[in-house]
Amino acid sequence: MSHPRRTPAGTPRAQSIGFEKRTRSECGFDDVESSLAPFGVSASQTHQGNLTKILSYFGSRNPFPAQIGKDDIVWLLDNVAFRAQNGNWHAEFVAAAFDHQASPKLVDLVGDIASRVGLSKGDKEEATIEKRIAPFVMEVLPGRQVNLKFDNATDIRLGPGGRNGISSDVRKVTDGQEGAVTVSKAVVPQDVTGMLEMKTVYAEPEGWAVISDVDDTIKVTQTSSPVGILRSTFVSQPTPIQGMPELYAYIQTMVTSSAPWFYLSASPYNLYPFLRKFRDDYFPHGQLILRDSNLMTISGLLSNLTLGTEKYKVDRIEKIHRWLPRRKMILIGDSTQSDPEAYGDACRMFPGWIKLILIRKVEDIAAVGIHEKNEPQRFEKAFEDLPRELWHVFEDPAECQELIHKTVTGL
Repeated sequence: MSHPRRTPAGTPRAQSIGFEKRTRSECGFDDVESSLAPFGVSASQTHQGNLTKILSYFGSRNPFPAQIGKDDIVWLLDNVAFRAQNGNWHAEFVAAAFDHQASPKLVDLVGDIASRVGLSKGDKEEATIEKRIAPFVMEVLPGRQVNLKFDNATDIRLGPGGRNGISSDVRKVTDGQEGAVTVSKAVVPQDVTGMLEMKTVYAEPEGWAVISDVDDTIKVTQTSSPVGILRSTFVSQPTPIQGMPELYAYIQTMVTSSAPWFYLSASPYNLYPFLRKFRDDYFPHGQLILRDSNLMTISGLLSNLTLGTEKYKVDRIEKIHRWLPRRKMILIGDSTQSDPEAYGDACRMFPGWIKLILIRKVEDIAAVGIHEKNEPQRFEKAFEDLPRELWHVFEDPAECQELIHKTVTGL
């Protein structure tokens, strides 16, 4: 039986919202966002025809979807296949479509970000900024339909996408076995570029699974600093949190290599290529779940990472529960955002489903933003009414190995 969410003052949800407001105010997010806003391009400003724009409001019910053109860019996102109640295999397919031409304001935006993170004009790192920022200034293509060949055999039609150029469709797939990986390819004109292949991992109803936050849990992002976010996202080499790749490798040995992983981030889909490579370089393969925001702005990136994160994450955890309600879940997050509150909400909504919660205590106060985020009272409030042995706040990832072993083996 699910428990209703609590939103009155004094509840974990109210605590999370309070932290968000204070972090944004004390760390200057509004000032940075307002100055960056003129450089962005919203979906409503795209150059698509009026009919295409109007029809895109219908989303998947669009009666006249547009097809992918030879100069378009398409992304297919990795996913996890699950058994529906009728026993058939299904998976949620996410695709995005963009115009290959970047905004003419790209040069201005690169220079602005470079100056904000302390780079000199003409610095060689501007090339890195230009590459990473491209997905934010490419024009989204609403109402597009994407066709793919699943496992080189089955035709699947995705979309049409909505106003943000993103489609999300649950489709029936062919039968598979636990842990099997199937590759699908986009069926598009020859000159189309992007991420035209995706992987589907099959997950049976029972066993273990892991849900992990990304920013400041496994990747250095500095989510409490607007300049820190810009630097870690567009300039710096993506850096894993020390000790977390080793911890995740250990978890994978305990839950078996076939157990599904879900990486749940408040980042927008614009960062999918960036985060997918980071995942592949350091962590077990898994489905990246990102915000399907209608955004082509850098200010939108900052808002995504700092506003409404608890509600967003609980909503996505609910979706994973619908897919795999009988799996035994391990949830991992950190103290910089609303992970404790979101995970506590999920535990109360789905009693017995989540077996262990691990929260990384971020010690760098500049990264945390507000020192109360690391106070014991914060975690007690977030996990109130839950067994104390269910959750653990850690500083050194190595200290979690014994908890993982005990949770998985029962010893």
